[in-house]
Amino acid sequence: MIYPSVDELIKRVDSKYTLVIAAAKRGRQLRNGSRRTIETDYSKDVTTALHEIDAGNIEYERIRDGIK
Repeated sequence: MIYPSVDELIKRVDSKYTLVIAAAKRGRQLRNGSRRTIETDYSKDVTTALHEIDAGNIEYERIRDGIK
């Protein structure tokens, strides 16, 4: 994956783990029929999700820190 770069995507979230979870959840939403927030030529849902995260269109809420 060349664009968007992981370095740029990490600036949008608090960690690489959050990035993976956010992209996976958004990819599932897209696969299940959710509307895209940006126009892309990409057919893969996770790639579209990463572009949406890069554009700042996807927000997330961290519910709790770690498992104890």
